[in-house]
Amino acid sequence: MPNTFFITTAIDYTNGAPHIGHAYEKVLADAIARHQRLAGRDVFFLTGVDQHGQKVQQSAQKRGVEPAEFVAEITSLFVELWKKLDLSHDAWAATVENLHKSCVQGMLQRLWDEGQFYKSTQSGYYSVRQEQFLTEKERGPDGEFGPEWGEVVLIEEENYYFKLAEHRDWLLHLIDSRTQAGNPLVIPDFRVAELRNAVEKLTGDLCISRPKSRLTWGIELPFDPAFVTYVWFDALSNYISFAGYDAKPGADLSLFKSRWPALHVIGKDILIPPHGIYWMIMLRALGFTDAEMPTLLVHGWWNISGAKMSKSLGNSIDPEVLVARYGQAAVRYYLLSDISTGRDADFSIERLEQRYNAELANSLGNLLNRTLSMAKRYRSGILRRMDSPLAAFVQEKTNAYDAAMSSYQVQAAIEAAMEIVTRCNAYVEETAPWKLAKDPAQSDKLDEVLYTLSESLRIISILMSPIIPREAEAIRTQLNWQGEASLAAARWGALPEGHQLGEPVPLFPRIETQE
Repeated sequence: MPNTFFITTAIDYTNGAPHIGHAYEKVLADAIARHQRLAGRDVFFLTGVDQHGQKVQQSAQKRGVEPAEFVAEITSLFVELWKKLDLSHDAWAATVENLHKSCVQGMLQRLWDEGQFYKSTQSGYYSVRQEQFLTEKERGPDGEFGPEWGEVVLIEEENYYFKLAEHRDWLLHLIDSRTQAGNPLVIPDFRVAELRNAVEKLTGDLCISRPKSRLTWGIELPFDPAFVTYVWFDALSNYISFAGYDAKPGADLSLFKSRWPALHVIGKDILIPPHGIYWMIMLRALGFTDAEMPTLLVHGWWNISGAKMSKSLGNSIDPEVLVARYGQAAVRYYLLSDISTGRDADFSIERLEQRYNAELANSLGNLLNRTLSMAKRYRSGILRRMDSPLAAFVQEKTNAYDAAMSSYQVQAAIEAAMEIVTRCNAYVEETAPWKLAKDPAQSDKLDEVLYTLSESLRIISILMSPIIPREAEAIRTQLNWQGEASLAAARWGALPEGHQLGEPVPLFPRIETQE
């Protein structure tokens, strides 16, 4: 087992501004990374941008700028949004960086030397939008290539090919053996059969180059300067190039091996074939063992009324606008709580507003404010350390939260944490501290209630820190708790005798519904 929990996301293609799918993927990975840190593990969280390709070159030409300038401008949009969404990544992968280019060329040269590539001429229909040759199986029932392929042209050209098909049986065995061992290659498990079916149909090899006569914006093949490598040996390789991998013989791989293998967080549209087939076989060709193959955590899509979001359809959601209007806490909370990892969900502004108001403003925010206000009014904010009837319940839900997060079911983890909030609010109504405060004989009970609520909030703040990190820290500040924020600290009774609580400050102002 590596020393570090290594989590990566698919890198974002810099031919357009970020959309809500990008935002969800990154926030999901961030929550998982933050939970692993809570559990006491070292974490290496990598994300970044894919900056090469024919579409980038064409877009830059239309704008009248160099590709490097074009991608720098688009990249800045991603960087700024990730700051606003409070991502905690440890490294940034940009495929124009020399470190990446050197690693990719080292991989290409090694595989060329080992006979994994060959040169051949291919004639066929080529999708300019998807930057790939099409086969007869891509034709629709009417015999035409669908609109998803964009402009399709008939071309003939010489390229380099990777011997993909000869690894088919190995990949089938890997999928089956990982599944039988209870450690599936793909999460959630309903994606495993989908991947296996695709591998069974694998017959051809993979084109991994483009002639410079057609594409200059890419990483040059070290063994043939008339070609650049295509996306597979460029973008996919970021997962190892920025983690310390070096394909050169005798290279020091100790840092890399302390991190690898990784958990890749990707969208369902790039499971097959890029990550589930091409990437696994690329790694095997480079000498990675079965035990060194990464795990693919595949998330679903955010749709609008059941239809995929699309700029061309005019139904896309701009995460920059959402953060500006509602704030990062509301956006993070909604994206993580309203979708089950691996499934699709319908995006709804109404649901975002409702969940924020009901769960953060009315439930959590109100609980915090009431607790601190009552403690200040009745006990000058000073707690007595008391046994609590809710201690076992809070521990049960904390364990459920940890189990759900450990299996990457973030929505279920949030539900467990919010059950503590709901129970505490009910406990306030059941015990009526405002009545207890009027009866000197109920002094101990009042202290029990105030300690129970304060200690529950301390634990809730730890559980919510992967979801809404800034606000979780603000809760601890208001509780005047400066102790460790970790799962080890999320055990009942850490607030000491005589602990002085801080001042209540409204944390989750209600959202007024907007058209």
